[in-house]
Parts: sequence; C-alpha cells; structure tokens
Amino acid sequence: MIAGAGPDTPLQQSFVSLRHDGRAVGAGVLVAERLVLTCAHVVNSALGRDRYAQDTPGGSDPVTLRLPLVAAGRELTGRVVREMWVPPRATAATSAPVRPGQVPHHGDLAVLELDGIPPAGAEPAPFLPHSYAGETIALWASGNPLPTVRAVPRVSAPPWIALDVLGGAEVAEGFSGGPLWDRARQAVVGLVVAVHQAPETAAPGSPPTTMYALSVPAIEAELPTLPPPAVPTARRGVQQLLTALERVLQGHEAVLDCEARLAARLGRTSAGPAADLERLVGLAVGVRRGIPELLDLVRGYEPPPAARDPHHRPGHHGAREDWERLRRAARTVRPGEYLTTRQRRDLSGLLAHCTRTDPRTLLERVLPHAPELPAVAGLADVMDALEGFSSLTGAPVPPLLQGVVRISVEESAAGAYPSEDLDAWVERVGARSGVDEAAVSQFRADVVAAAAPVRTPAAGAPGTTAPAAPRVQVELLPAATGRRFTYQIWTLADRRTHRLALVRDAEAGSEQVVDDIRRVLRTEVREDPETALVEYFLPSAWLGLDVDSWESPDGDEDGPFVPGITRRVVVRTTERSRESYAGWKQRTAALPHAKRLVLDERHTDRMVARAQLEVHRDAGTVIVCCPPDHHGTLLRQCVQAGVHTVLWHRAEHGAQLARDLLDLVDGADHTEVPEVVRLERAKAMAEPESTAHHGRRLSLLYDAPDHRPPQLAPDAWVLTQP
Repeated sequence: MIAGAGPDTPLQQSFVSLRHDGRAVGAGVLVAERLVLTCAHVVNSALGRDRYAQDTPGGSDPVTLRLPLVAAGRELTGRVVREMWVPPRATAATSAPVRPGQVPHHGDLAVLELDGIPPAGAEPAPFLPHSYAGETIALWASGNPLPTVRAVPRVSAPPWIALDVLGGAEVAEGFSGGPLWDRARQAVVGLVVAVHQAPETAAPGSPPTTMYALSVPAIEAELPTLPPPAVPTARRGVQQLLTALERVLQGHEAVLDCEARLAARLGRTSAGPAADLERLVGLAVGVRRGIPELLDLVRGYEPPPAARDPHHRPGHHGAREDWERLRRAARTVRPGEYLTTRQRRDLSGLLAHCTRTDPRTLLERVLPHAPELPAVAGLADVMDALEGFSSLTGAPVPPLLQGVVRISVEESAAGAYPSEDLDAWVERVGARSGVDEAAVSQFRADVVAAAAPVRTPAAGAPGTTAPAAPRVQVELLPAATGRRFTYQIWTLADRRTHRLALVRDAEAGSEQVVDDIRRVLRTEVREDPETALVEYFLPSAWLGLDVDSWESPDGDEDGPFVPGITRRVVVRTTERSRESYAGWKQRTAALPHAKRLVLDERHTDRMVARAQLEVHRDAGTVIVCCPPDHHGTLLRQCVQAGVHTVLWHRAEHGAQLARDLLDLVDGADHTEVPEVVRLERAKAMAEPESTAHHGRRLSLLYDAPDHRPPQLAPDAWVLTQP
C-alpha cells in the first residue's frame, strides 16, 4: 500500500506490472476502474507469444499482472478487450506485420479488462498531451522506483514521441507499455514503446539515448472506443463555471438530467439522485475533453416536456450573454480543449486524407502575430496547438475553425474529398459552439479570394508556386573517433510529411551512411520535378566532418554515389540555442539588404570573431577563410551568433580564395546558394587535371529561413518554444 501522498502518488496508484512465468516483462497503466492500457507487444510477451503476433488473444488467454505499488504480493488476471487490440503494424494505412527491430511502427496498443475489482488504493491515472518543456519519468516493469529513467520530450514524430534520456537507470527491455509520467503537470503524457540504444562504445558526453513513447493523441486515434481518461483536477475557473451553469441550467431536474447524460457520454457512473451542480462540474473537470462534452450537451439539452417553460426555445437556455459567459468560463478551466472526443476523432479521420497543406505554414497563417509558435510535426499537431488559442480580438471565427477552413480551401484543388467533408465538419462544430454561420462563410470567401492568384492551371505560369524540393535529413551521431556513426534518416516531402525513414543503431562507416541515403532516396522520396536536398545534422563540435564529400562504393551499374555532386548537400547543426535563435531572427529580418562578411586569419581569436559578428548583425552569409585548424572555432561562433549561411573550404585559405567565394555567391539569392555550391563541386570533379579548383572540398553550413530546422534530436530549436 502507498504510505502517504507524494508527487508521484497518481502514478503509483495506477502503475501495472505484466508478468510471465513469475517475472515482470512489461508495464501498463490503469485508465478506468477495471481497464489497463499497455502495448500489444507486452501482452504478447506476457502470454509467451511472439512479440509481434497479430491475432487477438482469446478469452482463454488470461494475462497475469500486479499493481506492485498498491498491493505488491497480489496477483490479478486480465483479458484482452477484443475491440481494443491493435497489434504492431509496419505502416499507418495497412495491417502489414512489423519486421523485428523496425522503428517506428504503428499501432502496438492493447487494453486488458481485469477479472475482478482492483485492490483498494488503485486509481486510474490522469492523462494530458505531452509538453516539450517538461521532464518525464518512466518506471521499469517491476515498479521498483530505483530503476527509474528521466527523459525530456524533444520531437513529435507521429505516432511516437522521441525523448532524450537525461539519466537514471539504463533503458532496457521491460519499460515498454509503462506510463510516461510528467511530475510537474501530474499526468501521464504517453506510453513507453521502444528505445534507440546508444552504442556501448559511446564516449562520455555523446548524444543521449533516445526513448520513444506513444503520444496521447496517437493513443486516442488508435483506440476510439477507449473511455476518455481522467485529467488532473483543475482549480482555476471552476467557480466561474458553476456560476455560469446556474444561469443556464435552471432547476434541479435539469442538473440531474444533464449529469446522467454526461456520465453516459464519458463512460462514468452517474451519482443519480445525489447529483448536483458541483458533481456535474466535477465529472466534466475530471475527464479529458469532459468540458467540451459538457458544453455540447448543455447547448443541445432539451428538458422533459413537463419541465419546459411555455416560452422555451429549443437549444437556447438563458440569454446569449449567459451562454458566452459559460463558454468563457469553460475556456478558463480547460484552455486547451475546444472539441468533444467525437468531434476530434472525426477531424483526425479527415486530416489523414489531406496531402497538400504544410503544417508549419498553416500555423503561421492562422497565428501571424504569435511571438513563438509551438513545434508541430503534422496537421493533427496543428489542430492540437490551435485548440489552445482563444478567439483573437475581434475575430468571430476561432483559430481552430480558421485552420480547418484553410485546409479545406487548399485541399479543394485535389478534389471534393475531403474538402467538402471538412466544410460540413466546420458547419456542425461552429453551430454547436455558437459561432455565427455568416462569419464562417465570410472567412472562407476571404481565404478563397486570397488563394486565387496562386492557383494557375498552366504549370510555370505567373503566380504558380513551385513545389518545394523533398529533403533527406540525416541526424548523425559520431563516435569518439569521428569515423563511425549511429544515425537516423528522415524525409520531408513538399514540406508536408516529416517522417522517420531509417534508424541505424549499430555503428557504421561513412560509406554505409551514404548507401543508406541512396536507399532512402530510391524507396521513400519522389524527386520529380526537384532533386532532393540532403541535410546532415551534426553537433557543433563535429562540423569539421567532410560529410559533403562522402561517397558510396561502386556497387552497381550506376557507379559510385556522390551526393555532393548529384544532390545539394548542406551541413546543419543541432545546437542552436535561445540566444542564437534571437540572432537568427534578426538576420532573417535583414536579409533583403544583408551583406556578406569574411572571417579570415585575422579573426581566429574567439573574442575578435564574436565582435565582428556583433558589429555585422545584418550579415546572413559568412565566408570563413582561415587555416583549417581554426575552422571549428569560427563555425561555432557563427552558429552562436545565428548566422544562416556559412561557406568555407576545408583545405585552402587566403585572400584569393576569399574573393573567389565572395564572387561565387555574389548576386545569388540565399535560396540559390546550395545549388551554386553543388555546381562548383561538380565542376571540380569534371576537371580532374585541375587540382586547384576551389570546388574541391567546398562546404556549406545552411540554416536559411526557408529551411527552419524540423524537430530533430537533440534539437535546440525546441528551446525557443513556450
């Protein structure tokens, strides 16, 4: 039993250990009185089956489990709820089985129903979506607090969250299925599912191990019939909500009726005749999306005929100002929840068919004046972010509905579906939320009018926006020698879909890195009409690696693959900070009139280089032209100062080279620099007799404004998010 209340009491009351042959094999979490949420592969292990088995365990396959922090010695049994068995699958859209070790995979969720009542002291866990600012902990399968892992979320890579492990126990098998606990927010923010192990030979100070978890939105999308989980008890705004409800729901019978209906919606037990306004609000406040469900129910509530006022109008209880007061109180209690569970699920299903809308651009258009925009990895992330923003001053259409309208307009170019269904969704949700239909129609007309000049039927005609080139992003984690690497390869197609394509846990050489890039280009990227841009993400201490000249062996009829010649290859860094981001924004604003700056042998002292960069705070492009042993110092100074584009030669320096490189970028827009550099590399390769061509070993550090870093690890750009 739990001796006393502490910061992790809700975690301890809900933590479940799944067992096989008397030992713990994985974990889970209590989400309702008799329901346990875990990973499907953990259930398979607990039943002695293959980890990736697809068939649903039957009622004759009981799973042994314990609540070790509530009743350590008591064993319970549970059985898989058939409609909530989602085995691991290779892709989002198919049921193809997972190859062992493949990450990320989809699904991998299961719900167990206990055969009996759980021990006294057991309580369902509260859930919230994860936050990039909060440290989380995860317990090993036994529930023992000693092997606890501390980690911080750093990127949403749907369906998973990637977390940097900060310390604690070594991450190994047995953490899977367990709740990811945010101690500061007192909520479960995900379900641990996998780990990207750091190599055993990793040197001290190497990038941290990566742990993966299924996000709360991903769990909700995969398990639509799972009862809404509890949330941490809210305090702020509750009294305002009670006061507003008293004016809208008049009479004890109305409160009783609404409490019973809300309990049925949320899968909770009604208080029956004992229900009152406080219990009604407590029920809504204690469950995820309970407040939007309450508003939806109250707005459409019809009292029994005998209880109706003779002057009653359906769906309008109290004056409009009473309803607005209730709505404002609800947003105070739950500022991040606008939609009911059903509305959110319907929207998620439609967004899955949207392929033309760039998530980041959409967020910038809906929130053009936001000082900092949250990190997003897809349209579902954008909707979650927009839910947290109230209506802008003087804007009759909430930001969430604005976002869906914009998606509908953009997707309409691809056909009627899902555009028309998105319009219908907006109409229904807007009406239920009290948003004026004429305001929505006017907003849609304005968006269509603004988009009209961009949509020109003839390719290449004036006003046509060329599709963005696909990008292959290699997150490179060098070993101490700098000759062996572990890495992840991501793809970004037309700025829409950012996905993890390949993970290499075992250390490999540069030839293997390039060979894997070629494989990803062939199988994951469509390069018509633009060839892909290859981006190497490196810690700043490893910017000296000549990744731009790496090639694969002559393994097939195509000959060796040299990305730096056939693709635009740039180097980027994962270590931009809040301070460097401030400089990056200032240099972005100055781009129309920015000058080029040369840092040569006179600036090899760090203080001198920093002073030069401070004096020239409008310089977006820097030419580094000094002896190679000083490159690292100057490159790090440029990163710290927020410089977008740095061009340098890895072997040569001198005044003539500086002039040549200045001439090379003179007159070129910053967006054209990667292609200019690629052509110079190709020219040098095409002139083998000329050993002095400056295209040889030419390198480009490129974090220009149109290439804002995605949420890669360990991406310090996330530090700029609130």
